[in-house]
Order: sequence, then structure tokens, then C-alpha cells
Amino acid sequence: MDHSVTTRGYTDSREEFAADAVIIQQLLTQQAADIAAAVGDGKEKGAGDQGLMFGYATDETPELMPLPIFLAHRLARGLATDRKNKTVDWIRPDAKTQVTVKYVNNQPSVVTDVVVSTQHWKGTPQAQIRNYVETVLLPRELGRWFNSSINTLVNPSGEFAIGGPTADCGLTGRKIIVDTYGGFARHGGGAFSGKDPSKVDRSAAYFARYVARQIVKAGLAKRVEIQVAYAIGKAENLSLKVDTFNTGDEQAALDYARGFDFRPGAIIDKLNLLSPIYRQTTNYGHFGKKELSWEQ
Repeated sequence: MDHSVTTRGYTDSREEFAADAVIIQQLLTQQAADIAAAVGDGKEKGAGDQGLMFGYATDETPELMPLPIFLAHRLARGLATDRKNKTVDWIRPDAKTQVTVKYVNNQPSVVTDVVVSTQHWKGTPQAQIRNYVETVLLPRELGRWFNSSINTLVNPSGEFAIGGPTADCGLTGRKIIVDTYGGFARHGGGAFSGKDPSKVDRSAAYFARYVARQIVKAGLAKRVEIQVAYAIGKAENLSLKVDTFNTGDEQAALDYARGFDFRPGAIIDKLNLLSPIYRQTTNYGHFGKKELSWEQ
């Protein structure tokens, strides 16, 4: 039994997916020799795959994250905290949140809509769930962005008693937009979770975020997106593009970004990506958490 399942809250033995019934099989095979030979090791380690990776940063929050995804993660974390602390006894682990923010002159102005879908124990009145979301969760987690005019949708599909893997696996590739910037930046298409750092889908996306943060912190732009491209087996990136969205000196930002070493081996060393740090990325996104090396 994987006891970590218990901590996630799937403890009802009557369900198809429950902690006491989990059987875990680990099936490992070697990487293809051709790929291993091409990737190599050390500073000249080649990229584990081809593709485009993106990094993004904006000064609209202290975490340099877009406000909508930042608030959505806060709401999701608040639900989990209340469940784990048993502050609210009907919350179950499966949940989704979504926040819509109105922008004026490219700056967040007001939260207009919030969607909260939270799994609950069967028989919990929907009115009770709505009351908790509207009077406890939203005011606490939205903070100064809370207002009484927010259009709030709570469990819009109705009862949500069956959730998690019992209801819908839904894990293929993870939620790559939820894991990143909530749609504010482009995405190369590769998921992060489950890949070792030789795969630039993960490591270069982390490093592009790191460089984007440095550009904003250096005052070269208020908002920036980094695009970097690789070929499998090649250490040097094929291209590097910087978009400041007319919020700064684009050429200065590009020159600054070119001062960073985008080789996969250098990225792994710089961000300490061979350390056991990835559990922290399994929920509430891969960015905006100060304890992660690419956020420092």
C-alpha cells in the first residue's frame, strides 16, 4: 500500500480507488541507447528532445505571476488546508478552481468571476457548500481582490460526491496550462511532471522562467516572455527570443538573456535539478513558489 494515498484523502474503502486497495507496480526499462549516446553527460549534455520552451514573468504580483492563476492556486490550496485541518468536515480531495480578472490598460483591475468545484461527502447540502465558498474561502484567499459583486459558480455541474481516479483518471500529460501561467504565456506542449531534467521540456521551461524573472527584477521590462528552442542531442540552444509586450527595452532584455547559459547540463547544475525537489511541483503549479530554485 502506498500510504501517501491516505494523506490525499482517498480513504473510503467503498470506492473503487481507496488507499487500502491500491497496488503499485514499478516497471522500469532502459532508455534507448541511441538517445543516451546523443544526450551524453556533463556541461555538454545534449537536449533530451527537440522543441520550443517558454518562460514568463510579470510584475503584477510579488511572485511575478499572473494574478488569475495565482488566485486560482490560492483557492485550491485553501480548500486542501481546510480539509487537512478538518476545519470543514465535508470537503474531499478532488477540486478545481478558476478565476477571471478584468484588466484595464494591461493591469488587473477587478475579479469578476470565480468557479469552485469541490468534491464533498455524499449528502452535503449544496447550500452549505456555497455558503462556505462565498463567506469563508473567497474572502480569506482572495484578500484585497475579494468583492461582493463576484459572480461565483459553486459545483456548477451539481453534486460532486464521486471524484478522483474513481470518477475520471484525467492524468495524461497533467494540466500544462494550470501548471504554468494560466494561459498568459505560450506553451511548447510538453508536460513537466514525470520527466527527468535531461528533458528540456522540463528543465529549459524552468530556466526560461528563471531568466524571465531576472529580467523583470532588473527593471528591463514589466512583463516578459522567453522562447528557447533545442534539437535533440545538441547542447547549445538553436534560438532565443524575448518579448517584452511593449513594457520595456526588448533589445536590452534580449542581450541580458543571452548572458545566461541555456545548455541543459548548465541548467541542471544552476538550478540543482538532480535533487529530490519535485514533490513540491505536484500541485498548485510549478512556478511562483519561493522555495524552488528557479524562483530565486
